[in-house]
Amino acid sequence: MPEIPMENIKFVCGFRKNREVNIMQNVKQILKGNLIASTIIASLLGYVIVIGTFLEIWPESIFPDLTLWAINRLADVIAIVNLTALCCIIIGWYFIMKGDIKRHNKFMLASFGLILLFLVLYLTKVGGGGTKEFIGPVLVRYSYLIMLAIHIGLSIAAVPLVIYQIITGITHTPTELLRLKYHRKIGRIGATAWIVSLSLGVITYLMLNHIYEWRFIGG
Repeated sequence: MPEIPMENIKFVCGFRKNREVNIMQNVKQILKGNLIASTIIASLLGYVIVIGTFLEIWPESIFPDLTLWAINRLADVIAIVNLTALCCIIIGWYFIMKGDIKRHNKFMLASFGLILLFLVLYLTKVGGGGTKEFIGPVLVRYSYLIMLAIHIGLSIAAVPLVIYQIITGITHTPTELLRLKYHRKIGRIGATAWIVSLSLGVITYLMLNHIYEWRFIGG
């Protein structure tokens, strides 16, 4: 078999790399020119996936058959993921207050990736196993349910804000972001909502799994 010249290999690799870069640039331009539409589509897709899981619309075969032990361990992992995402958001906010846009972007993208990981793990737990019902003193139960409702409500409401900010962040240069009128305001609202939501998520996790008792509800 004849040996392929190194120049040809470099040319092919360079061509592929340039093609991938061009594709990414084209995708960014499409997203940049359709920020609102992209946000709406991505948000609706997320809502459909979550609602479909809770309503048991999706085939059972796409979810693993989880034991109660696996469900409990998943709950532990989810709490760790949420706590890490919370720390990333706070650190990212700190860096933008200091004017360090590069580090701010890294931590905010990391938090978004962790939130997506949380969503996958949570839906796997619900679709493949079930949920747990809080059992405790009446007043504590009401406090738990209120915190849980705020946690869920803020999570749902913040989805479009977070997606809009992420798309804006990856499609605009730092100079362009500074000129965007609502970027900072939406960012503050979205980050605040997620900080409160994730904090309450960790608190309710501790109450349900480690402080008070619970009753398993099958999926």
